[in-house]
Amino acid sequence: MNQREVIIIGSGPAGLSAAGILLRAGAHVAMFERSPLIGGQLIKQTHKFFGSQKQYAKTRGYDIAKKLYRDIEAYQDHFELHLEATVVAIYPDRVISVYRQGVYQKYQAQAIIIATGASERLLSFPNNDLPGIYGAGAVQTLMNLYGVLPGKNAVMVGSGNIGLIVSYQMMQAGVNVKAVLEAAPNIGGYKVHASKLRRLGVPIMTQTTVKRAIGMTAIEAIETIRLDEKWQPIEDTETTIPIDTLCISVGLTPMHQLLSMAGAEMRYISELGGCVPHMSSAHETSIRNIFACGDVTGIEEASSAIVEGQFIGLIVSERLGYALEGYHLLKHECTTELGILRCGPFGEKIRLGQQKLKGGSSCSND
Repeated sequence: MNQREVIIIGSGPAGLSAAGILLRAGAHVAMFERSPLIGGQLIKQTHKFFGSQKQYAKTRGYDIAKKLYRDIEAYQDHFELHLEATVVAIYPDRVISVYRQGVYQKYQAQAIIIATGASERLLSFPNNDLPGIYGAGAVQTLMNLYGVLPGKNAVMVGSGNIGLIVSYQMMQAGVNVKAVLEAAPNIGGYKVHASKLRRLGVPIMTQTTVKRAIGMTAIEAIETIRLDEKWQPIEDTETTIPIDTLCISVGLTPMHQLLSMAGAEMRYISELGGCVPHMSSAHETSIRNIFACGDVTGIEEASSAIVEGQFIGLIVSERLGYALEGYHLLKHECTTELGILRCGPFGEKIRLGQQKLKGGSSCSND
């Protein structure tokens, strides 16, 4: 059995931020990341972030990942990074099983931080498995990491910030975005992103969804249909749009599987994206010394994940006897910053979800 002091699962903004604090405090950290690259979702985000200077406002996502990793590089003597290392199992006694390069290994830690992030939601309609139908994250990976266009003519489903941003990025890369579809009556993302698309002539069609995809060996067109105020299809409102690319951005869901496998108490909170762990105010799950932060605890912006990671890093370092100078002030700053990030209309959903989490319905471990 390989013994470690702290294990962090996931190298996204939450995991990197937690590692930065822990290493600064003097703890020994082992990080496991299933991807060949460090940074999680940040590495494929080319747009500039909103927010405050503390959360890297006006900085592109992939540059934020570099900055967060730079904070870690000075501590290589007590930091180990395992890339292309998939954590396939976790147990209540803080033991994990890792698959890497064809070999399974077990590790046990004094504390584990789960920062596995989120996965994209799917949309059900006939022929939704045709080649040419992608999630927004897959399109970002193709274009921003590998320089590959997903297609020539596209429709985006979903008008949240991700859908709007990726639509604009496709247009910048030369893709003809014919429309953005939104099932809700209103646009879900920031108006500044929607305005960019509208100025470029892209219609944003609210109360509209995909009825079916058309094609034999790949997508050739979609049939759309209008929805009424009860989200029911309106007869005789179908429209066919010829395309070779359909990009779906209908939300994210927390990657709770490891937490569920460990036997942590879970809750289903729709406002937070699905199954999330029931935690103490210190983000400790129902299992002693297993913590969680970032999108696995509820879908938010990367800025919130960064602050949550810092908060967890402070909590775990203090738990292990490595509290930083000014510990209580730093904790207070994190709590205050999270409150600021979650204020306003776009934070209403997360605030409601957190209230429900205190007494929400149980979540099946599937």
